[in-house]
Amino acid sequence: MTLQDAGDEPLLEPMPGEHPVWQAVQVTAVFPTDTDPEQLQCSVRDVLHDSDIAISTESLEDQDWSETWRKDFHAMRFGNRLWICPAHESPPDGDAVVVDMDPGLAFGTGTHATTAMCLEWLDAYPPAGLRVVDYGCGSGILAIAACKLGAGDVTGVDIDPQAIQATRENARRNGVLDVLQAVLPDDLETGPVDLVMANILANPLIGLADRLSGLVNSGGRIVMTGILAEQAEDVVAVYRGWFVFEEPVCREEWVLLVGSKYSRV
Repeated sequence: MTLQDAGDEPLLEPMPGEHPVWQAVQVTAVFPTDTDPEQLQCSVRDVLHDSDIAISTESLEDQDWSETWRKDFHAMRFGNRLWICPAHESPPDGDAVVVDMDPGLAFGTGTHATTAMCLEWLDAYPPAGLRVVDYGCGSGILAIAACKLGAGDVTGVDIDPQAIQATRENARRNGVLDVLQAVLPDDLETGPVDLVMANILANPLIGLADRLSGLVNSGGRIVMTGILAEQAEDVVAVYRGWFVFEEPVCREEWVLLVGSKYSRV
C-alpha cells in the first residue's frame, strides 16, 4: 500500500519525529484477484463514512513483482571508482569500489540527485581511516560507501527503526558490519568524528545545527544536502559560526554544502 498527495500540498520539511499526513490522500493498494471490487468499494466507504469518496479499480497482469524493479534499476557509477550495483549486475570496471544495494524499505539507492552528489563527493575525497557519522542514513548507502572507501569507523543514525534495520541488513550484505553500526539518535554515543554526512532536509538541518556541529572534530568536515537552492544561505547562516564553507555544488534544484570546522587554538 502507498500513500500519495491527492492535492497540491507538498510536505518537504517534517522535523525529526514528525510524521505529517496530507489533508487529501490518495491510497493505492493491491488485492488478490478473487477480491470482489464492488464489495471492496462498499467496505471502504463504510469504514470512511463517506459515500462520495472516489474509488477506481483496475486489473493487473500476473507477474513476479519481486523481479519487476530490476528492469529500471541498474549498476551506476559515481565519480571515478564508486559503483552502486544491484545483486544481479556487476560493474564493467574491474577496479571499481562496489556497494551492493537493491531497492528496499528505506530511502537511498543513489538515483536521487542529493544521494548522487554525496556519493560523488565521497569518491573524490575517500574517508580512508576516518571516523564518520551518516546522520539520516536511510538505507545506509552513504555509510556503506564510506566503509568501502576505507573509513575506519562509521555510525549510521536515523529516526526510523526501518531505516536502522535496512542499514544493518545492507551492511551485512556488503561485509562491513565490523566497521558500521546503525543506531537511533538517542542511542548515538560516539564522540567527535572526522566527517559528518547529513542527507536530510533544510529545516531538520537547521534544527539539528548544535548537535551536528558538536559531532565534528576541530578541522573535520560536514557534508549536507537535501537542501533546495533557495534554502542554502539559510542553512549556511546557521552553521557559519562553526564552519567555513566551500562553493555550493548544485544539481537540478538541490544543493550540496561542504564545510570545514574551524580549528580552535
